[in-house]
Amino acid sequence: MALKNDRFLRALRRESVDCTPVWLMRQAGRYLPEYRATRQQAGSFLGMAMTPELACEVTLQPLRRFPLDAAILFSDILTVPNAMGLGLYFVDGEGPKFERPLRSQADIDRLSVPDMETELRYVMDAVRLIRRELDGSVPLIGFSGSPWTIACYMVEGGGSKDWGKVKALAINDPAAMHTLLGVVTDAVIAYLSAQHAAGAQALQVFDTWGGTLSPSMYREFSLPYLTRIAHELKRGDTPLILFVKGNAAHLEALAESGAEGVGVDWTVTLDEAARRTAGKIALQGNLDPAMLYGSPDAVRSQVRAVLDSYRTGNGGSRDGHVFNLGHGMSPDMNPEHVAVLVDEVHRYSAR
Repeated sequence: MALKNDRFLRALRRESVDCTPVWLMRQAGRYLPEYRATRQQAGSFLGMAMTPELACEVTLQPLRRFPLDAAILFSDILTVPNAMGLGLYFVDGEGPKFERPLRSQADIDRLSVPDMETELRYVMDAVRLIRRELDGSVPLIGFSGSPWTIACYMVEGGGSKDWGKVKALAINDPAAMHTLLGVVTDAVIAYLSAQHAAGAQALQVFDTWGGTLSPSMYREFSLPYLTRIAHELKRGDTPLILFVKGNAAHLEALAESGAEGVGVDWTVTLDEAARRTAGKIALQGNLDPAMLYGSPDAVRSQVRAVLDSYRTGNGGSRDGHVFNLGHGMSPDMNPEHVAVLVDEVHRYSAR
């Protein structure tokens, strides 16, 4: 089925488009009253994510409100370690936790790649259902956490301020850390491949905690595994985007990774990012999400600044840019400001 709106995929191929495409990380979320109603109906976040019909509903909600150029699967980056037997649960106000975090070499040695059409069938069923409901209106993005980011939660047992346990493992027993990252990478490749087979038309890897590593540790414990995914994931012409929060130091390396796009946070200008990546890769980003707390006029001004920054660094061309936030949206953001953002991206960037 031909897409009615393919500007997102065209931008990732660095082809000319009629205007800059836009989607937003966490575009389906608690800032939408309809999301909160579905969450209440489901009874829990996991109940919503693990029920394909509810995951589909939540995925489609922002597209009913805003003329976004892509949908992204509603799921969680910790579905993979949950399927590996760690026992995922959520605590209100504290986020995700694991009942059985990794505490020894034996724990790591017991890990294996889960079967994608049994343990993670609910994700693939959601992808298939969303594709059917989208009916070719916009592309669907599938996603995974990065090996390093997933490993952070597996070792810590939940979120952390300093990621002390996982960094200690990397420093004191790098062989064990690489064993863990290797099996998680195998699982991520299988997971993304299964989403692609189920119908995802683009794929994104979220390395949310890559930026917490020193440059040398990042080059050892995150970058090689992202590169492995880019090279080993059989995806045909389906583009892969690598998003690393705090990735400014690694833009050149990410541009050489084999991915089609790099997500950029707001700690580097798109002008600089475009110059440093020299047209080798599409860029996605990078409005600071906090700008959505500004007035509608301020949001429009900030959107124009991001679009102009990319154009300046890209030799005067807007091609090869997907507009997004530098990280996900927050629950207390105003949906009306999101509408202003999406409208201004399309209006100001129209070719």
